[in-house]
Amino acid sequence: MTATALPTRGATAAPAPPRPRRRRRRRERPNVLAGVLSLAWFVLVAVPLYYLVSGSLRTRQDYLSTNPLVPPSDPTLENYRTVFEGGFPTYLLNTVVVTLATVAIVVGLTLPAAYAIARNTGRFVQRGFSLMLVGLAIPAQAAIIPVYLMITQLRMYDTLLAVILPTAAFAMPVALLVMVNSLRDIPGELYEAQTLDGAGPFAVLRHLVLPLAKPAITTVSVFTSLTAWNGFLFPLVLTQSEDTRVLTLGLWDFQGQFGTNVPGLLAAVTLSVVPIFVLYLIGRRYLLSGLTAGFGK
Repeated sequence: MTATALPTRGATAAPAPPRPRRRRRRRERPNVLAGVLSLAWFVLVAVPLYYLVSGSLRTRQDYLSTNPLVPPSDPTLENYRTVFEGGFPTYLLNTVVVTLATVAIVVGLTLPAAYAIARNTGRFVQRGFSLMLVGLAIPAQAAIIPVYLMITQLRMYDTLLAVILPTAAFAMPVALLVMVNSLRDIPGELYEAQTLDGAGPFAVLRHLVLPLAKPAITTVSVFTSLTAWNGFLFPLVLTQSEDTRVLTLGLWDFQGQFGTNVPGLLAAVTLSVVPIFVLYLIGRRYLLSGLTAGFGK
């Protein structure tokens, strides 16, 4: 048996370690103001959408005689049939062509330009970038007369190209700003690694920049699509015939000499909103990251 040493007299026992104090859990107070504002925002968005869809399912007599906020008692798709029997398919096709072509031009030009600006710190390139951003302060309304004169001199009046080129030009400054801020977030070591592997500028743009710039490309594509899809000024001034009419001008077909077919107009607006709304749902996850790129530095 082993002997245990007894404590001698006068020896003080080691103090016990202090017990950790229990932290009181603070109850988070509900943010009432944020809840009220969120509810108000939801009402402001939901009520017009409900009014739009509900009104498109009514007849003209039902729309004029009942409260538009009350659900329709006898919903009908007659208004949608009237829309498709008119020129809506042609207007929709023209709008899709204008939107896709505008997005292709904007993305195809701003991506390599943003790559050059992000990698080149020369004074000439940076001054050019600053000059390009001056376009943010120039509204389309202020330049519509010079644009009209240039389009007529180029013999492109009353063509879809006359709408595509100005729309892409005025969407370029915002797109370039988003692209440059996104590419500046890419670490320089990745560029150096590609260069050491023997990749040229086009290879770096294809294999490094393009995959990492997907959020910015999606953001630019969505906002450019919204601009082109909802454009009214350029189609109004630069086109004339029905064959080149887009959706924003085609809505005038429902306004007659003695009145307006409001349910038919609401049906046309509903159909015109669906494609761009679907595009937003697809690209919304990239919108925030694309818009805030470069601002955290």
